Amino acid sequence: MTGAMLAVMLVLFAAAVPVAVAIGIAAIWGIAGFTSFPLIVAAQQLFVSLDRFPLAAIPFFILAGNLMDVGGISRRLVDFAKSLVGGIQGGLPCTCILTCMIFAAISGSSVATTFAIGAIMIPALVRHGYPVGFAAALQATAAELGVIIPPSIPMILYGVTTQVSIPELFIAGFGPGVLIGGGLIAAVLIWCRIKGWGKQDGDGRLPVLQAARQAGWALLMPVVVLGGIYGGITTPTEASVIAVAYALLVGMVLHRELSWRDLYPIIRRSVVSSTVILFIIACAGLFSWLLNRQGVPDAAAAWLVETFDGPGWFLLGVNLFLFLVGMFVETSASIIVLAPILQEAAGRFGIDGVHFGTVMVVNLALGMITPPFGVNLFAAAQVAGTSIEQLMRYLPVFIGVILACLLAITYVPAISLLLPSLVFR
Repeated sequence: MTGAMLAVMLVLFAAAVPVAVAIGIAAIWGIAGFTSFPLIVAAQQLFVSLDRFPLAAIPFFILAGNLMDVGGISRRLVDFAKSLVGGIQGGLPCTCILTCMIFAAISGSSVATTFAIGAIMIPALVRHGYPVGFAAALQATAAELGVIIPPSIPMILYGVTTQVSIPELFIAGFGPGVLIGGGLIAAVLIWCRIKGWGKQDGDGRLPVLQAARQAGWALLMPVVVLGGIYGGITTPTEASVIAVAYALLVGMVLHRELSWRDLYPIIRRSVVSSTVILFIIACAGLFSWLLNRQGVPDAAAAWLVETFDGPGWFLLGVNLFLFLVGMFVETSASIIVLAPILQEAAGRFGIDGVHFGTVMVVNLALGMITPPFGVNLFAAAQVAGTSIEQLMRYLPVFIGVILACLLAITYVPAISLLLPSLVFR
């Protein structure tokens, strides 16, 4: 049964059927052809997959990110980041990375980060003489931090499917996020020195205090949202609602850049984005339920333990496998289907669940910037008005930086576990 489901799914992938539809059809094929269950079970399990309170955070964080974009918060964050690092050669690309890191601490979505920050940064980079392909590739890569630095939608999914603490996963993402952000900043500074780009990046830069004053309410937002989670005041889901309320308050009352007429297109865009993600989660949840009934997680975990000689080799094999999976399968679906299987094996090797979850999310986030299905690539190319081929000229350097950081995160658990150990243990 499992082999037949996988074969159907791969055939549908090859036929360019959308990921969620391919997974759903494969699961229904498994129910109809290899079990005695009535097909109504498929509908029941689709509902059960979504009937989890933490998943309610996903549409609210997406809505908060869209409200921030229209309400002037994104622009003020860019101005603040530029005031800090924009005065050096290569400061504008550094501004892009730093802004994505700050925005990621609110939105939880890499695609939302790509559109919100890319609409400002990509034209600015091009005006300062950077190639459009470089600007778009940088934005797509930096936006990946949106699913690593908390709050993170993939970390919510990982926590839900493996019963690992979501607040611990959230705070564990800070170390890897800062490491990757720092690595990207170092890479672009060296690149700009070699190419001679960015000598006029300081033009139009605001004084730090003025930029901080203008961005004060925006900078307070991650403190309010994440402070409630880590202080034990709110759950991640409750914090997502607070993020929406805060973004509305700042955009409509304090900045006065968000009007009532803006709300309908914002909500509509957020509903569409949320529906796509939740449909993938539902179909992947149905597929995962069938795998669990077949005993696949236990069998796969036993096979992995027998195959790999120690946790180091296991982590290397998992990273190679997830890198390939991330190139072809959407991150949410990969986590829901694979996390229970791989987490079971990781536990048998004595690998901490929070550390392994961080490794898995960082690895699968790479799939957002690797062809052929990298969603960030398509989003950044759309914002820049260019082709994927133009981005590909500059992308290998950025992928190399993230792979180097991934190896460090994989084999130095303290990068992920230091903060959780200080806060929760």
